[in-house]
Amino acid sequence: MRPAASFAALPVVLAFCAQAAPPATTPIEHVIVVVGENRTFDNLFATYRPTRGQTIANLLSRGIVRADGSPGPTFHRAAQKTAEVIDLYSPQPTITGSFASLPQPWAAGAFGQRKDQPDSRFPAELPNGPFQITHHVAYGAHTGDPVHRFFQMWQQIDGGRNDLFVWTADTVGVGPSNGTLPIAPGHTFQGGVAMGFYNIAAGDAPYFKQLADRYAIADNYHQSVMGGTTVNYLALATADVAFFTQDGKPAAPPAMLVENPDSQPGTNNWYREDGYAGGTYVNCADAAAPGVAGIRQLLATQSYRAFNGGNCAPDAWYLVNNMDPAFTPVGETRPPTPEKFLPPQTIPHIGDLLSQHNVSWKWYSGGRNDGRSPDKEYCGMCDTPTFFASTMTGPDKAKLVDLQQFYVDVKDATSFPAVAVIAPYDSISGHPGYAMETGFDQLVQGIVERVRGNPALWKKTAILVTFDEGGGYYDSGYVQFIDFFGDGTRIPLVAISPYARRGHVDHTYYDHASIAKFIERNWNLPTLSARSRDNLPNPVAQPQDPYVPANRPAIGDLMNLFDFAKPAYHEH
Repeated sequence: MRPAASFAALPVVLAFCAQAAPPATTPIEHVIVVVGENRTFDNLFATYRPTRGQTIANLLSRGIVRADGSPGPTFHRAAQKTAEVIDLYSPQPTITGSFASLPQPWAAGAFGQRKDQPDSRFPAELPNGPFQITHHVAYGAHTGDPVHRFFQMWQQIDGGRNDLFVWTADTVGVGPSNGTLPIAPGHTFQGGVAMGFYNIAAGDAPYFKQLADRYAIADNYHQSVMGGTTVNYLALATADVAFFTQDGKPAAPPAMLVENPDSQPGTNNWYREDGYAGGTYVNCADAAAPGVAGIRQLLATQSYRAFNGGNCAPDAWYLVNNMDPAFTPVGETRPPTPEKFLPPQTIPHIGDLLSQHNVSWKWYSGGRNDGRSPDKEYCGMCDTPTFFASTMTGPDKAKLVDLQQFYVDVKDATSFPAVAVIAPYDSISGHPGYAMETGFDQLVQGIVERVRGNPALWKKTAILVTFDEGGGYYDSGYVQFIDFFGDGTRIPLVAISPYARRGHVDHTYYDHASIAKFIERNWNLPTLSARSRDNLPNPVAQPQDPYVPANRPAIGDLMNLFDFAKPAYHEH
């Protein structure tokens, strides 16, 4: 175990030199990471049947639903409970009962749908458990956006019971300081939307089924941080958590930006300060800070010690919800507006590490060339290196390019970067509400076909397709509590490569730090910092339960998804 978390060595010092890049330790010379948005594993793979000889943990295998999407013999295992929190925040509220039926889903955030009333496309009452979305709307239709914020997600997972997704969404939603919707206690524009899933056995998400049959998937891969897009993209790039800074050092944010999930007087779980225009940061080293004690108590009850004692450094206010970067896409510093922009970050990210060791990389972002446009096709919080002074004030700024450049670069295997990350245009990210799952499918298919269409590139490439986070959708999988920040729910990960184990379902425990571990091992690089999760050991599997590491906390490096001993099979 590493020493207690410290900021003593946080500022990034890059040593650019003329030495050659280290050779890859496997036949993989190019890693392409494609990141969609807001789908849990069960939301997408709930009814997937793996190829012969493979097992999987999903709603169908657990008997929670049948292949036709109807309730299965163990449907009760996913029943959603009601609870009570009338004072101090708790990630494990007192259970008071169960929903008789799911409240009607709302269409909040759904393009083309009314936001001010329940979504009439869905029944007023649904059985209390997961429901097939496409029993009620066409595959690809815009649907409501479940709440996916930090303190809410801790409550939804309820210590691993996964039974408070609906209650949390219905009691607090996105929080009182949300800035847009006029939500109030008992009126949070959510309902039972979090329990929806797609039925891959009945034809939904056909391209993802094809990929799973042909290549390898992980059914134990997780978002790193409870909550939303910014923190999980940052976790993917840093294996760590960002914090509020002033002059590059940890500092206290304005009071209105400090989370307070304690219940307002006279309410049940209606937070005091939280929302897209309010609470965003938490000083988790301070046991007296709102919301902190409950999570620390939950960590203390585990049979293993939390990573770095919770990974909370003194006098640091960590980002736990969404913010945009303080730099514009072209490197200009935005006016200091702390309620909108995360101040420049100094912790090392994967691009810093790669540049230090002369391993080439690029970050491709949809709409980046139009990043100043009000159309918002560009996701600033997904263009993760833009958060970092090391990138935006140095030569690596040129490595942040528009997604359209990928379609040019992929034609030349000799100059294609060793590591590439692709963040989609917002409209094809797969995000519920303003995007559709089908759009992301088509993006992934186009990327895979272009890589395979260049045999010189394809024969030495691994494409890793995942999602930033689960979007607040229900998932039935195990969650390992690593530190104060997570993990969160399972999300899909597909490994597409000539060396991917064909039709394989990998049960190794992974999260976003696993991508950093894979890159580090593939090029024999050091870890990102003393406190980043890529320091964690690979899991030791237990025969009786391969999903729960015997040596917790532990996170794999994705190598089990591949077989480098066998010659690549060729596809054209």
